[in-house]
Amino acid sequence: MDVKILEKSPGKMKFILSDADRGIANALRRTLISGVPILAITDVYVQANNSGLFDEAVAHRLGLIPLTFDPSLFTLQSECRCKGEGCSRCQVTFVLDREGPATVKAGDMKSTEESVKASDGDIPITELLDNQRIKLEATAHLGFGRDNMRHQGAVAGYQNPVVVKNPKSCDAHTLEKKSGTVVMAPEDRCAECVKCVESAEKITPIENSFVFKVETASGLSVAQLLGIALGELEKNAEAFIKEIKVLK
Repeated sequence: MDVKILEKSPGKMKFILSDADRGIANALRRTLISGVPILAITDVYVQANNSGLFDEAVAHRLGLIPLTFDPSLFTLQSECRCKGEGCSRCQVTFVLDREGPATVKAGDMKSTEESVKASDGDIPITELLDNQRIKLEATAHLGFGRDNMRHQGAVAGYQNPVVVKNPKSCDAHTLEKKSGTVVMAPEDRCAECVKCVESAEKITPIENSFVFKVETASGLSVAQLLGIALGELEKNAEAFIKEIKVLK
């Protein structure tokens, strides 16, 4: 397999995965979305809240706030040495105490671990008027997006590049000839207008090549997510091989 990065930023990445099959590409896509351990608020204890939002609505909002964290510092609660009782290795506690009038934001939460905080401190939680107050304690744990969407790592998708036969037009001028056939020019220039597909005589997808677009939905960068996802794929493959050997 080979990977060529076309566009890269902390929050987004576009790359080409080549010399791979659809099974590998889809496994990578699914792992990026729901197979990377992500830290998110799971439990909320509300001590005071007379804002316009019910306690359940506040808790739901807190659970969807992306949190920045160092993956090397935390482990899944089910795998922690504390045996699920809760410790600094498997959970983080946030406290929030504000009085109105004010707009309560994610940045107002203070955590027991300085490196863990909301990836965007301006995310609004609720609005407080005069004589209104919100006070709560929240706990965050690692989890997987396949179990709950608050632990979703990224939004990811892919498509096959195509070989285009006798196209009539390409407004983006991204078609070029290679070895006697017309193909999409460097994929980073393609505007994906699909006009060549509509007007061409024949469209043939390149089955062993995939153009990925990934955007983070968590507090981790896409580069971090990709590294962890590949590690998870390798770990799952090794576990599968061991199971197969047992069956033999």
